[in-house]
Amino acid sequence: MRTLARRVGRVAPVPAVAAGLIAVLVGVTSSAAIVFTAAEAAGASSREIASWMLALGVGMAVTCVGLSLRYRAPVVTAWSTPGAALLAVGLDGVTMAQAVGAFLFSAALITLSGVTGWFERVMDRVPVPLAAGLLAGVLLQFGIGLFTSMEGDFAVVAAMFAAYLLSRRWLPRYAVILALVAGVAAAAALGTLDLGEVTPALAAPVFVAPEFSWQVLVSVGVPLFVVTMASQNLPGVAVLRGDGYRVPISPVIGWTGVTNMVLAPFGCFGMNLAAITAAICTGPQAHPDPNRRYLAGVWAGVFYLCVGVFGATVASLLAALPPTLILAIAGIGLLGTIGGSLASALGDERSREAAVVTFLATASGFTLLGVGSAFWGLVAGVLTLVVTTSRRGARDGTPTGTPAGTAGDDRSRGGPDRTGDTDRAREA
Repeated sequence: MRTLARRVGRVAPVPAVAAGLIAVLVGVTSSAAIVFTAAEAAGASSREIASWMLALGVGMAVTCVGLSLRYRAPVVTAWSTPGAALLAVGLDGVTMAQAVGAFLFSAALITLSGVTGWFERVMDRVPVPLAAGLLAGVLLQFGIGLFTSMEGDFAVVAAMFAAYLLSRRWLPRYAVILALVAGVAAAAALGTLDLGEVTPALAAPVFVAPEFSWQVLVSVGVPLFVVTMASQNLPGVAVLRGDGYRVPISPVIGWTGVTNMVLAPFGCFGMNLAAITAAICTGPQAHPDPNRRYLAGVWAGVFYLCVGVFGATVASLLAALPPTLILAIAGIGLLGTIGGSLASALGDERSREAAVVTFLATASGFTLLGVGSAFWGLVAGVLTLVVTTSRRGARDGTPTGTPAGTAGDDRSRGGPDRTGDTDRAREA
């Protein structure tokens, strides 16, 4: 009996299991509503939404377990929360087949970046302040939605916001979860919560053949790639490096891309290194021995698989929640990301104007030539950066045509250490 207990303790130490479970709970409760909104924007049926959850759960399970065991490090992956927010905006009017084509295109770019080692070079070409401005512009309507939803259901949303603020003071790690609990309790008390249709059910894969539209690839696929790499993979690398895990990044990025490509026809829109929940599994709370913390990554994968398998239940539960509650929890879950994005976008004075242009153009939601505002916001920001830095360079002797925030400018290129600090600040 003691021998069995020791073996169980080695495979499933309590701190590692708890860390994996908390990471999954935080990740799912803070952003599942955004994934649900993105799927609805593409016109997904309830079966297709369940398939999305299944594909994402299986993808994260395979990569968390496989990569953690392969490298003996807590490699935690996640779906791209900023990517889901972008899709919730960009997939309006797009067919499911076209959306899958964009998922495949983005995943192929991620795979190529990992396999060829282009990751660092590609990201050097996209100044971090501009990528942050792009992300902030995409997320703006979710932040505003937190407060506009109060007009429709003040009691529920106000209870959620109050719970969030109090939790940020005393239980910051569980602030989003407790806000959701408060919202559900308030909705139940007011009789706006209908759980009668929620029944435990297993998700089934739904295959959607991809359709490639150049407008959708440019307006959705390219921004999805940029946001995932800049806002998720970069800080994900920083978390691993910050806790002393020298995992080879290019193969890890490549495997997330390959897994994404295989599962994209079933709804896996974007996978990446976890940027917000990873620190739960890489720090001392996951295990006192750093060499044993990889088990937290393994158990996170196990719990993600459970979420995916019961994706139909998750989808029906989200459908039963009042729309204002969904909108409010999405806004609350993204407050930290919006704040971090704005801080990163405006931190360097030399690229601040270009970042503001990117932010405003992206947030405007305008469409040109069938291509959405996320792409044009990035184009406008790059154009502004090139023109303004060239003008300044002519005055102060800086080489013209060298944008602030690219290689050689440590303050604005958003290296792993600075990005990782931002990510940790969000979790605090």
